[in-house]
Amino acid sequence: MIEHVYRRVAASTIVSEVIVATDDLRIATRVHDFGGKVRLTRLHETGTDRLAEVAASLDCDLVVNVQGDEPLIDPRALEEAVRPFVEDQSVVMSTLFKRIHDPAELANPNVVKLVVDRAGFALYFSRAAIPHMRDPRGGWPPLYRHVGLYAYRRSTLLVLASLEPTPLERAESLEQLRALEHGIRIRAVETKYDSFGVDTLEDLEQVRRLIAAPAGFA
Repeated sequence: MIEHVYRRVAASTIVSEVIVATDDLRIATRVHDFGGKVRLTRLHETGTDRLAEVAASLDCDLVVNVQGDEPLIDPRALEEAVRPFVEDQSVVMSTLFKRIHDPAELANPNVVKLVVDRAGFALYFSRAAIPHMRDPRGGWPPLYRHVGLYAYRRSTLLVLASLEPTPLERAESLEQLRALEHGIRIRAVETKYDSFGVDTLEDLEQVRRLIAAPAGFA
């Protein structure tokens, strides 16, 4: 799975270097075997903190974080996440989301939901169904699910990793809430490209079927 993620990210036209950050020697060995770059890190509570350990030694302005459980991520999605930094120098962090069409996703805690303000910044992320519809007579607002990809200004990433985990972050087990609780705005971009995060064995089997299909995963 990690090799699929690595090769898809490496296919992006905006990425200058791809590095796998891991504290697991088995993963590091596998990456080394297929010719990828890897950095062994200390143990960390979150991927953000692990990423920051590696980013501290890099000479770059932007860092893109693609989680290792997104083997079907489209390389063009990285371009969507980075574009806000080019268009607006005040943007310090971004992520992606996609419209929810399957009602079952609302009740699935492995599918992270988010709400976005009118300026395109994330208001909140939750494993619960948000927003709650108390009065459906006004019609349902758009419902969105989070796609596990982030981009940061390197300086913001290092500051974020230096901050203490927050109550909402711990309650939801969602590290991006640390940024929101500390007042770091996250630009949220609706992506055109679908992905499929692997959270369960059933998810893994579905990804294997998609990859093995004659047309692959577009």
